[in-house]
Amino acid sequence: MISIRGLTKRYGANTVLDGIDLDISAGERVAIIGPSGTGKSTLLRCLNYLDRPDSGVIRIGDLTVDAATASSAQILALRRRTAFVFQNYALFANKTARGNITEALITVQRKPRAEAEARANEILREIGLSDKSASYPAALSGGQQQRIGIGRAMALGAALMLLDEPTSALDPEWVGEVLDLMRQVAERRQTMLIVTHEMQFAREIADRIIFMDGGRIVEEGTPAQIFDTPKDIRTANFLRRVR
Repeated sequence: MISIRGLTKRYGANTVLDGIDLDISAGERVAIIGPSGTGKSTLLRCLNYLDRPDSGVIRIGDLTVDAATASSAQILALRRRTAFVFQNYALFANKTARGNITEALITVQRKPRAEAEARANEILREIGLSDKSASYPAALSGGQQQRIGIGRAMALGAALMLLDEPTSALDPEWVGEVLDLMRQVAERRQTMLIVTHEMQFAREIADRIIFMDGGRIVEEGTPAQIFDTPKDIRTANFLRRVR
């Protein structure tokens, strides 16, 4: 079980996250939708402490991290239980596809190099890129780079996978292959928190949809509840615009 209580993030006078409370069950796939600039990506970044929240408590299993007292050791432990997929791929330009997958396994999880490389080769086969194992990011398409990014997250075996608009930087021709890979990951009951603008994908893949606006969770429910019968006027207006 993943529990978030009172998560708050401010930039100066601007409150980006305003006391977020959220529970996610093991194996649950949760999609976050909402207008741009409403705190969706900041929520994911705070859960991984890429951005440090101003206040709030995050619990993943038996690990509890309180923003008021979080130590470096606790933050590292939290990052070991989460895996982040960035919208702009965030691959190391000086490392091959295999090297991008092995890096966190070696440096964060302290796995022996031989074990890390064996795991990377396994992941490359799963994502259909074994033939690109020695290729550098500059030689890969956007879709291939993002598949490597997702593969890197898969390799970590994290309790929670955080995906921040993973198709937003892609040319339209590459979106389908990335969505297909995300469906494969979801079918394994990987616990996922996904920020996405792909409404049909969110409807297909998610167990629960969260609509955020103004740094708060406005409404949540099953895909059918949110997309077919939204209760809040802000949700209804947003869905009307994106459709």
